[in-house]
Amino acid sequence: MSLLCVRVKRAKFQGSPDKFNTYVTLKVQNVKSTTVAVRGDQPSWEQDFMFEISRLDLGLSVEVWNKGLIWDTMVGTVWIALKTVRQSDEEGPGEWSTLEAETLMKDDEICGTKNPTPHKILLDTRFELPFDIPEEEARYWTYKLEQINVLETDSEYSIQEESQRKPLPTAAAQCSFEDPDSAVDDRDSDYRSETSNSIPPPYHTTSQPNASVHQFPVPMRLPQQLLLQGNSRDSCNDSMQSYDLDYPERRALSPTSSSRYGSSCNVSQGSSQLSELDQCHEQDDDRRERDSIHSCHSSGSFSRDGQVGFGEQEKALEVTGEEEKGRVCEPKDKKKDTTTHLPPDLVLPKDHVLGPQESFPEENGSSPFTQARAHWIRAVTKVRLQLQEIPDDGHPSLPQWLPEGPAGGLYGIDSMPDLRRKKPLPLVSDLAMSLVQSRKAGITSAMATRTSLKDEELKSHVYKKTLQALIYPISCTTPHNFEVWTATTPTYCYECEGLLWGIARQGMRCSECGVKCHEKCQDLLNADCLQRAAEKSSKHGAEDRTQNIIMAMKDRMKIRERNKPEIFEVIRDVFTVSKVAHVQQMKTVKQSVLDGTSKWSAKITITVVCAQGLQAKDKTGSSDPYVTVQVGKTKKRTKTIFGNLNPVWEEKFHFECHNSSDRIKVRVWDEDDDIKSRVKQRLKRESDDFLGQTIIEVRTLSGEMDVWYNLEKRTDKSAVSGAIRLQISVEIKGEEKVAPYHVQYTCLHENLFHYLTDIQGSGGVLIPEARGDDAWKVYFDETAQEIVDEFAMRYGIESIYQAMTHFACLSSKYMCPGVPAVMSTLLANINAYYAHTTASTNVSASDRFAASNFGKERFVKLLDQLHNSLRIDLSTYRNNFPAGSPERLQDLKSTVDLLTSITFFRMKVQELQSPPRASQVVKDCVKACLNSTYEYIFNNCHDLYSRQYQLKQELPPEEQGPSIRNLDFWPKLITLIVSIIEEDKNSYTLVLNQFPQELNVGKVSAEVMWQLFAQDMKYALEEHEKDRLCKSADYMNLHFKVKWLHNEYVRDLPALQGQVPEYPVWFEQFVLQWLDENEDVSLEFLRGALERDKKDGFQQTSEHALFSCSVVDVFTQLNQSFEIIRKLECPDPNILAHYMRRFAKTIGKVLMQYANILSKSFPDYCTKEKMPCILMNNMQQLRVQLEKMFEAMGGKELDPEAADSLKELQVKLNTVLDELSMVFGNSFQVRIDECVRQMADILGQVRGPGNASPNARASVAQDADSVLRPLMDFLDGNLTLFATVCEKTVLKRVLKELWRVVMNTMERMIVLPPLTDQTGTQLIFTAAKELSHLSKLKDHMVREETRSLTPKQCEVLDLALDTIKQYFHAGGNGLKKTFLEKSSDLQSLRYALSLYTQTTDTLIKTFVRSQTAQVHDGKGIRFTANEDIRPEKGSGVDDPVGEVSIQVDLFTHPGTGEHKVTVKVVAANDLKWQTAGMFRPFVEVTMVGPHQSEKKRKFTTKSKSNNWAPKYNETFHFLLGNEEGPEAYELQICVKDYCFAREDRVLGLAVMPLRDVAAKGSCACWCPLGRKIHMDETGMTILRILSQRSNDEVAREFVKLKSESRSMEEGS
Repeated sequence: MSLLCVRVKRAKFQGSPDKFNTYVTLKVQNVKSTTVAVRGDQPSWEQDFMFEISRLDLGLSVEVWNKGLIWDTMVGTVWIALKTVRQSDEEGPGEWSTLEAETLMKDDEICGTKNPTPHKILLDTRFELPFDIPEEEARYWTYKLEQINVLETDSEYSIQEESQRKPLPTAAAQCSFEDPDSAVDDRDSDYRSETSNSIPPPYHTTSQPNASVHQFPVPMRLPQQLLLQGNSRDSCNDSMQSYDLDYPERRALSPTSSSRYGSSCNVSQGSSQLSELDQCHEQDDDRRERDSIHSCHSSGSFSRDGQVGFGEQEKALEVTGEEEKGRVCEPKDKKKDTTTHLPPDLVLPKDHVLGPQESFPEENGSSPFTQARAHWIRAVTKVRLQLQEIPDDGHPSLPQWLPEGPAGGLYGIDSMPDLRRKKPLPLVSDLAMSLVQSRKAGITSAMATRTSLKDEELKSHVYKKTLQALIYPISCTTPHNFEVWTATTPTYCYECEGLLWGIARQGMRCSECGVKCHEKCQDLLNADCLQRAAEKSSKHGAEDRTQNIIMAMKDRMKIRERNKPEIFEVIRDVFTVSKVAHVQQMKTVKQSVLDGTSKWSAKITITVVCAQGLQAKDKTGSSDPYVTVQVGKTKKRTKTIFGNLNPVWEEKFHFECHNSSDRIKVRVWDEDDDIKSRVKQRLKRESDDFLGQTIIEVRTLSGEMDVWYNLEKRTDKSAVSGAIRLQISVEIKGEEKVAPYHVQYTCLHENLFHYLTDIQGSGGVLIPEARGDDAWKVYFDETAQEIVDEFAMRYGIESIYQAMTHFACLSSKYMCPGVPAVMSTLLANINAYYAHTTASTNVSASDRFAASNFGKERFVKLLDQLHNSLRIDLSTYRNNFPAGSPERLQDLKSTVDLLTSITFFRMKVQELQSPPRASQVVKDCVKACLNSTYEYIFNNCHDLYSRQYQLKQELPPEEQGPSIRNLDFWPKLITLIVSIIEEDKNSYTLVLNQFPQELNVGKVSAEVMWQLFAQDMKYALEEHEKDRLCKSADYMNLHFKVKWLHNEYVRDLPALQGQVPEYPVWFEQFVLQWLDENEDVSLEFLRGALERDKKDGFQQTSEHALFSCSVVDVFTQLNQSFEIIRKLECPDPNILAHYMRRFAKTIGKVLMQYANILSKSFPDYCTKEKMPCILMNNMQQLRVQLEKMFEAMGGKELDPEAADSLKELQVKLNTVLDELSMVFGNSFQVRIDECVRQMADILGQVRGPGNASPNARASVAQDADSVLRPLMDFLDGNLTLFATVCEKTVLKRVLKELWRVVMNTMERMIVLPPLTDQTGTQLIFTAAKELSHLSKLKDHMVREETRSLTPKQCEVLDLALDTIKQYFHAGGNGLKKTFLEKSSDLQSLRYALSLYTQTTDTLIKTFVRSQTAQVHDGKGIRFTANEDIRPEKGSGVDDPVGEVSIQVDLFTHPGTGEHKVTVKVVAANDLKWQTAGMFRPFVEVTMVGPHQSEKKRKFTTKSKSNNWAPKYNETFHFLLGNEEGPEAYELQICVKDYCFAREDRVLGLAVMPLRDVAAKGSCACWCPLGRKIHMDETGMTILRILSQRSNDEVAREFVKLKSESRSMEEGS
């Protein structure tokens, strides 16, 4: 066998750190071990593993796996040949290995790897250097074990019986106190002084720190018969595997860092121990005790009944072996007794003694063991097999087997069940109590090693000493009868040895026993007066007096025995002594009491070792201490140690003592050698300063003792501090060498505790009822308490030693009800004893504790192991302390108090620098428990949920976990998580309230559960996002549940304050998917709603609601959708913005679809009475509801993009409503035309002058009413209907449209009828095209008759307009007056009316002044001083058809003021004209302006044949008169092509206002020619009015002039 040590150090991966959560699996020889999982691309494990290797031709497989949500993926693998592994006892730096993707197989075994990956791992592999026991020794111990087998004669044993029994589980390998190699991994212990024990979980786990026992089960169980075949070469190997590999579920596993004993039944450890057995000389009892402890690697956990498990039996066997070790070198005749201490139920049947013929054949190289080791293994295996034959008759004192179930072992704080491989245990309800029962023993027995339970020799001695202490207890001793006494000769005090000073009455003397002392010393004498008198009398031959005293002592012992029989019964039961032996022993003890010290003598060896914390007596702040030791009258002193308060002497003194009531007086002095001390020496016997003393009763000495004694005062005035360490060895004549009294007391206390708890109490601890300040010193009921107190008093055991011993006993039962509270109180008082220094001492707490007789290291180790065990139990507090049990909850609280006391001890007594805070330890434990709880409910979610809600839903195992096909798993998990958090919040938070500022279990629970859940949920949804096999509604429902969980339990946690939760990001894609689907649903719903509404005829939903139900339906559906988004309460503003943008698009699409459908069908409904109004109301209601939804979605706080989208939608809806209103208004055109035509007819009949007389005004008003009647009759009916059917906003829109139609129709049909001649019609038609008033003119052109309004008719019409305006205003219920006044339609009509009353000259003057852009927008005319100076080319003129050059001279007569204009037509340039015939251009110049009816207005030049740039140089004169200035006139120049016998064709036109030349007086003008005259609305109105004045020649000529435009060219 070789021991392979592997340390998995760290790795380097290529890729994102977020995607790696890796663990390493090691496989070799059917054994598999796994590290914990670590996140990141550079994980560090630093974990050790050990394997027993029997074949070096194999290899070690190292696989790196990445944990996944549903399954794990392999990162890479490495195969290391075992032959290449180095041999060393020391760890190395390790080697980097490249991970490869595939393994190579040969004969079904891995032989290598291929395909390198970019990942690397650092491993350190080595073989431990071999060690073996000598051959002779192995043979000897094999022989000894076979001798044990022969001893049993009554048992019958058969292989068949054996095969029917359950296989023997291997006990958990435990480390003992002195075992340096076996300790729980450091990560399990927040503080680790020495070693500590914990039992790992009874199932496979991936999170074990060192899982050297993480082994896959061997597929087949080896037959039991095979184990008994001695002639099989591999039987030893098989037997080993049968225990360690085949039944992993039936054994409690070894500690996680079980070092070299992990997988070989602890044989290696046994071998290492046996290698020391060649020392044959006898060793002392203390050494033997430690060795026996050391050999116990297997300490059983406790069974359900609280009885010690199999490990205790093994210990019994091993202790026997240890006892034999001490007798190896004894004479042969003594060997017959070597097995007498073996308990009868452990002796093996003789039927299965293996004789010499079954021994192992000689080694031939093929066996994996050395021959010596093989012998040993085989012997141990035999004993183990036959141990199974112990009958189990249910007696409570008999050991029980380890439970096979989940409570068979306990697991560490960091361990975590790998629930994927093995179905885990029931949750709290089923598991809790069984686990508590299994752990009644608290710390395993190896931890609180009570070896005295099996040391029969020691127990026998303690039994006698206890009887001796109890039959004549010190507490009942006869006090001295002191009297004042006068000494006649110099006499010294018995106590302090000082002279009794004075002439008379110098001191006190006991009248009974005659002892003399100072008055101040009488209280220091504590020997029993009766016993002392008996000793004195017998020595001096006073027989009668002696006899009387002996009779008195006998009577006292008889009374004691009669009054307290229960005490002696308990002592007998504790030490299991038969009645006969007990009676005999009682006689012996009584006699020894009566004999007293008369026959007593002893040799005492005292070694003064050292002292600590002495008082400083010198001025230098130090002392020069030495020690005097006095036994009886013999006094000795040590050398002086100068200037040291912690001196070390190491001096040994020998004394003989012949009186058991003598006292050893040890005094410490400060040596002084000055004048003062010399004077003192003359006056007193003491010259040196007193530093302290300790008085030791000789009767309290036993065996070899190494004890610290606190230094005491001599008088009240003494200033004393510190302690002194003495090693005392006592050899009492006639008594064998026995253990010290402290060891004896421990034996008594432990056996008493064992009897009261395990035998009488069936494993439970009876808590005594005690009150008062010293209640903590009461450990048992009255009887048992008296036993330990009397023993302690008699043999000088300190009360603090008693407390620490009881604490050690309780630590093995700390899981029993009520025990944690007692332990907490005990430890608090132990802390107080050491940590609370008094005013008289300056010794530090750690120094005081170092002087503890209990043993500093022993107690520290006990606390360390207890601390680890408490952490392990708190890490499963849900199981160990169920919320349904108030008693266990109280124990939980006390357990935390105990943990706090341990922390206080480390801080104040050990004086460690910053030990782990109790609050942090508890918090870590709570988190560890919650981690495992979450993992458990995650892996058993379906079963737990079904059990909790009594559901009988059967699912195949593969569908019980998370799936990408459905989401059923997650709501169940959330339900379970909530039940866990609620339980923590309502039960455990109230109990674990010792650290209110640092620990709130409910909040920690919520935080841990959420973190773990969040991780799994995130990964699950990432998987779902790839396939999306579930409905979007299912994802939304899950989102709501997750949101509720977060808001209810997580949102207000301090650790998460100020953070934006990440859960909305997980669901974002699914919510957007739902919104996409919801848009289609909404559009479908819209179509259905409109169809229903259409079938119902778009009825109002109620008398108060003026819109139909389709609007309500559409927005009900949209609001429901938005309500779902709102209820998500998305805390991430960015995600919420995404949702709002997407939903805004849905709203826009739905509403615009609605608007489009209405717009298409609206014209069809315009003929219906109410329906168009309802449809327009619907559109308005859409706008109102959209505004409400905008506010609901956040209003001003809404995402800008979504807000802009909704605002844009509002504008679009407004436009649609405007369009509908216009269509509706236009639908009345025909009827309004008819009304206006009737109005025109009535108006035409109005006659009379237009003056301002009152009669005329009345007549006008009457005529206005008559004219309006047709229109009013129509409007009355309709507007009344609109007022009731339309919403106010819609009503105003309808009124505006009707107002527009009425005004336009009146203007078109009454005020501005069409032009009369064709030219004028053509002009106006062309101009109207530009002014977009085509509709105004078409009807005019159809009409043939022409009409001109008289002034009175204009007045009537004007008054009628006022009446219509008032009607549309409707007293404020209709259109606003300001709108009506500013209405462009009304202003146009009014302007037209105002022009009707003006003269032709005024109209022409208005035209000239207002029309400034008739040709080329009034641009392009250039001026020069005279015609000889040509200007630069014109700009701003597009597409001129030529240019005319004229010279204009303006003269004003100085007297009359008349104006004369001379125009010289110089030339025409660049004429653009195509013609096939003769081209004869000429220029026509017309003066346009007022007052021209009597004057020459037009001149023409001669024509020039076929000349496109003709020169004319013709001059014309115009007289303007003096009525108006030049600004009222303009020149219109027209170039025409002369045509004979038909109308001349127009080439181009130019208009030049005279205001442009008025300032210059004379200038040459270059005018570009345009195709036609352009005019605005005013010009058009003037032209239409003048066109009606058919009798006015000037008007006709003006209309014709302004109507001219370029003729069509030939070929164009």
